[in-house]
Amino acid sequence: MSCVDTVYLDTVLRPNAPASPALLRCILLIVAAINLAFATWALLEGAWPIAPFMGADVALLCWAFRASRLAARAYERITVTTSRLSVLRHPARGGDMKTVLNPYWVSVSLTQPEDMPRNVFLRSHGMTIEIGDFLGPRARLSFAQALKTALRSARSARFD
Repeated sequence: MSCVDTVYLDTVLRPNAPASPALLRCILLIVAAINLAFATWALLEGAWPIAPFMGADVALLCWAFRASRLAARAYERITVTTSRLSVLRHPARGGDMKTVLNPYWVSVSLTQPEDMPRNVFLRSHGMTIEIGDFLGPRARLSFAQALKTALRSARSARFD
């Protein structure tokens, strides 16, 4: 075995980012203008209880856009070398979590429960880690195949 630890896979998985802040702001302004028009019409017609709900609608949309932007900051970095498989999770909030496994003993399983997208699991010595839970089904399948290939290469390189 050589002294150099060859990297077989080094990838960062990220959730799909929402639209740009400028586009989200534009959408919010358009919705606010439409809601203001309807709220004004409702006030003029005497249906004043509708107006607060039109404002709440805009406030909830603003909160949803903000939550979406915050969630897009999360990522997972998966690195496969000859001697280790490391998973670094960086959640949208909170501290990083790092898990290091021996690639020789790791198995990758791809499950597909009914009515759910595929799930990618790493299993080793009784430990199970789900990775890429924010990816779409096709991206999970593609990533699982790339990870299996990298693990096969890392295992075979140990004995060369």
